[in-house]
Amino acid sequence: MEQGRFQPGQAGLLDEELFADEQLWTEEDRADHSGWFCVRTDPFPCPARGCTFVAVFMTAAHLILVWEQSDDPNLLRHAARAKEVGRNPRITEYELSFGPSASYYAWEAAGGPVHGVRAP
Repeated sequence: MEQGRFQPGQAGLLDEELFADEQLWTEEDRADHSGWFCVRTDPFPCPARGCTFVAVFMTAAHLILVWEQSDDPNLLRHAARAKEVGRNPRITEYELSFGPSASYYAWEAAGGPVHGVRAP
């Protein structure tokens, strides 16, 4: 990938030293969330300085957030917020082929990390 060029579903770091002492956050159970629900959006770049990741789903820690029910109040709240900021949200059934996922509630219990890396 060209440095500084954003591509949906791709990630890279412009300054690798920036994140040298941080570890990737992952959901502990690594469950298959196929059949759960997520929020697909128009592409938007990760707001973290130096990161070139471009999301096409609502993500946290570069993981697609998923909910068991399509009418979960937190799913609807996040979709509404995405609509407010012009990201064209669509509630979609999650498929493993979309990329790595995390249960919204597991993410919340982990302290809500908001980037692909978290300080140890």
